[in-house]
Amino acid sequence: MPTNFTVVPVEARADGGGDEAAERTEAPGTPGDPEPERPSPGDGNPRESSPFLNNVEVEQESFLEGKNMALFEEEMDSNPMVSSLLNKLANYTNLSQGVVEHEEDEDSRRREAKAPRMGTFIGVYLPCLQNILGVILFLRLTWIVGVAGVLESFLIVAMCCTCTMLTAISMSAIATNGVVPAGGSYYMISRSLGPEFGGAVGLCFYLGTTFAGAMYILGTIEIFLTYISPGATIFQAEAVGGEAAAMLHNMRVYGTCTLVLMALVVFVGVKYVNKLALVFLACVVLSILAIYAGVIKSAFDPPDIPVCLLGNRTLSRRGFDVCIKARLVQNSSATSALWGLFCNGSQTSATCDEYFAQNNITEIQGIPGAASGVFLENLWSAYAQAGAFVEKEGVPSVPVAEESRAGALPYVLTDIAASFTLLVGIYFPSVTGIMAGSNRSGDLKDAQKSIPTGTILAIVTTSFIYLSCIVLFGACIEGVILRDKFGEALQGNLVIGMLAWPSPWVIVIGSFFSTCGAGLQSLTGAPRLLQAIARDGIIPFLQVFGHGKANGEPTWALLLTVLICETGILIASLDSVAPILSMFFLMCYLFVNLACAVQTLLRTPNWRPRFKYYHWTLSFLGMSLCLALMFICSWYYALSAMLIASCIYKYIEYRGAEKEWGDGIRGLSLNAARYALLRVEHGPPHTKNWRPQVLVMLNLDAEQAVKHPRLLSFTSQLKAGKGLTIVGSVLEGTYLDKHLEAEQAEENIRSLMSAEKTKGFCQLVVSFSLRDGMSHLIQSAGLGGLKHNTVLMAWPASWKQEDNPFSWKNFVDTVRDTTAAHQALLVAKNIDTFPQNQERFSGGHIDVWWIVHDGGMLMLLPFLLRQHKVWRKCRMRIFTVAQVDDNSIQMKKDLQMFLYHLRISAEVEVVEMVENDISAFTYERTLMMEQRSQMLKQMQLSKNEQEREAQLIHDRNTASHTTAAARTQAPPTPDKVQMTWTREKLIAEKHRNKDASLSGFKDLFSMKPEWGNLDQSNVRRMHTAVKLNGVVLSKSQDAQLVLLNMPGPPKNRQGDENYMEFLEVLTEGLNRVLLVRGGGREVITIYS
Repeated sequence: MPTNFTVVPVEARADGGGDEAAERTEAPGTPGDPEPERPSPGDGNPRESSPFLNNVEVEQESFLEGKNMALFEEEMDSNPMVSSLLNKLANYTNLSQGVVEHEEDEDSRRREAKAPRMGTFIGVYLPCLQNILGVILFLRLTWIVGVAGVLESFLIVAMCCTCTMLTAISMSAIATNGVVPAGGSYYMISRSLGPEFGGAVGLCFYLGTTFAGAMYILGTIEIFLTYISPGATIFQAEAVGGEAAAMLHNMRVYGTCTLVLMALVVFVGVKYVNKLALVFLACVVLSILAIYAGVIKSAFDPPDIPVCLLGNRTLSRRGFDVCIKARLVQNSSATSALWGLFCNGSQTSATCDEYFAQNNITEIQGIPGAASGVFLENLWSAYAQAGAFVEKEGVPSVPVAEESRAGALPYVLTDIAASFTLLVGIYFPSVTGIMAGSNRSGDLKDAQKSIPTGTILAIVTTSFIYLSCIVLFGACIEGVILRDKFGEALQGNLVIGMLAWPSPWVIVIGSFFSTCGAGLQSLTGAPRLLQAIARDGIIPFLQVFGHGKANGEPTWALLLTVLICETGILIASLDSVAPILSMFFLMCYLFVNLACAVQTLLRTPNWRPRFKYYHWTLSFLGMSLCLALMFICSWYYALSAMLIASCIYKYIEYRGAEKEWGDGIRGLSLNAARYALLRVEHGPPHTKNWRPQVLVMLNLDAEQAVKHPRLLSFTSQLKAGKGLTIVGSVLEGTYLDKHLEAEQAEENIRSLMSAEKTKGFCQLVVSFSLRDGMSHLIQSAGLGGLKHNTVLMAWPASWKQEDNPFSWKNFVDTVRDTTAAHQALLVAKNIDTFPQNQERFSGGHIDVWWIVHDGGMLMLLPFLLRQHKVWRKCRMRIFTVAQVDDNSIQMKKDLQMFLYHLRISAEVEVVEMVENDISAFTYERTLMMEQRSQMLKQMQLSKNEQEREAQLIHDRNTASHTTAAARTQAPPTPDKVQMTWTREKLIAEKHRNKDASLSGFKDLFSMKPEWGNLDQSNVRRMHTAVKLNGVVLSKSQDAQLVLLNMPGPPKNRQGDENYMEFLEVLTEGLNRVLLVRGGGREVITIYS
């Protein structure tokens, strides 16, 4: 990315305009030349605020009054000049964004500060060093080396360090991709993977940090009760072998008291904890230096630390001093204190333990030194079950029968069953803490440089320390001492302390204060992390933890942290708590690697990290290693952690606030959607995969509210969240004039979709006319292969009203558009009586009137509806109409067989329609229809056309009587409305004059004189509508829903208003009607 800028001065005008501009710039508010207020350009809305931090209000007059940049005057009220932009960037102070983490007084102090203070060494390297090196190094690393051997211990440490190194590389890429807000891994993951992943992993990281606090407190208490003051125990072992249980009770009591004390310290003054951090770090560094000094000294002058062995078994030196059975005193044999532990008396003739009697006492050096060659003995593992003896290989031993008193004898026994997987879980917390630098990013001088450098250097340093310690421990310390977890063979001293120089107390005191400080820092950081998550608002039930004291301290979050930490302390075992927090940290690191890999593979334009030494394969390898380590540590803990994270993810997805952070998961979704769209673009779906992909046409009122909200209820009942749903609407006007109303209408539609649980997309069009807008939606809604194949709309109930004379025209044209586009059409009549999603029908029928085959839509729709709870208890009935020549019995059998093959259960009934004479009611309805048609035609005439019509009538009135008489015998003007030129109509028109000339026609039916002028095609259509409506009413008047074939509109547009009347008559008297028109293809099949 280029960093060289060239500043090009704009030459002043020759006429002195530049000087005038300079004067105006110095005094922009001078009254001599006032600047008129300019209206906002474009749409009248302010543009989005600048993406840069610490924006300052810029006096716009200094921009607008200059003559040199007059061309850009319209842009200057919303876009800053480059001169002011560079000034803002130069004075950037790297404040945290995204969440209010600091109190107002601290914010003000930071704004006043000219530059952040900390560099790479102080701000990143040392905090990471302090967080990584800790309790496991001092209390468990020697035991891990003794149990797993040098080779397997090296493998464990190498795996864990590789995992954190790969995670640090991914974290460095994310942290250098723009401004790094304070907040550490939570902010990096949430802004890279979205609120769902961010919330889930943020809470996992919070739980890991909280349990880390419990682990550090347990480590502090273990050091205190085991190595500093063993006499301070409250609970004593009452029975043989009860020492471990008593120790756990002591850990619980002391741990709870320590937790309360630390919580009070954090509550009262966090600043003291931060000031003591340097002291705690000094303890860690001095302790490590003492270890290396002790190793060097042991190579030349090994310390004299005797270890007592009975046979090949290690003895605990808590009850005796001298490692002998008996000694010679004044020419007589006197027993030692060790004799009394294994025998029932101090006399030489007393009965002793069989193993004690059969084996000799030997004494070896516990720390023989680096030059002793003990390294080869410690190469291999020595796993053992709980309660096993800690034995030294190569020492002669006489085996005896099974012993019953082994637990009461002073042997060193293993306390837990060790395995490779267990050791991985116990060790991994010692490499956590790599996020400490990113958590302090708000206080760094150059976060994008310091975080990668400091973090990676800290991991390299600590990895070297851990790996070298494994080799040095294996080379210097005897294997039985390494496997002695609590130093019982060393009179209760810390094993690593005995190696250190100049004194074991350097390690004991240093480890005590370092673990104590680490616990305090965990109790300081975890509540702030929870507070940050709560203030982001992505998890509703955590809102209360976003509040705190007046100065911003997270009081409620601290209380919850203490309660969760107490659960870890009640476990009371360091070896049991460590794998728990390993799971949460590993899951956090897994998602850091996932975030980097996703961003790299998507190649989003904003992914431009300054840290260049990353690759998606490294991130993927780190993610795989994290996942493998999770299951290596404990498969059931891993599944539990994943279940917790999944539950949080789904909760945020369904109940959390919608956040748009430009995350990578959204980009991944877009790429997956693009891939899927390209896959389905090749052709229409197979009949087996066909389902209604619905475009819902909504009408809006004057306030941009939806007129028929139950249309969306019916949509959700029909779709049940499956397939595509596009909710469309049209606003009449131009977009520049109506864009605000369009935004409001779209917001209203989205809120209604949310209330009705309609899962789909909203598409609103602003057009000059409703007709054109609906046509545009039908043509262009959807994308690629993800287009609608069905249009759902409400019946225009107001088509007969005088104030809305043309609604029927839009409706009929929409029907024609769907037919031309080969799309199915569903028209819901009486939509406001349709059920809501909360209603439940306890019974009733869904009646299907199958008159014309439409590809199976009439069969499929009731089946889909009955999948929803509203219609589930309704039964399906199918009616079909038989003509005079049809065999109704055979039709019923064929229909039942067809439904059987379709796997649809329904009652079948064949209705016979007998041809009979046209009723007077039919003629009367046809007459009313044609009269209304003439009226509608007159309403459509323009003013000029009305004038021409008036002139034509005047000319006709002044004509001769003979012409008028001849005209009265001719067909009336205007001519009758033609419907559609079908074959049947053509035949009817040929024989119309012949039928009218029959002498007995009018007399037979007692027809009124005006009935003879009716269009016989309209009469027949009205007869069909009236007849079919009567049949439907007789069978389905009480049905919950009636589905009918929708007849097509006339090809001749002059009969559109008559078409509406036919549909009105056809559905008259029915409660809920769904008119269905197929799209010209089969939508249901009998084949599998």
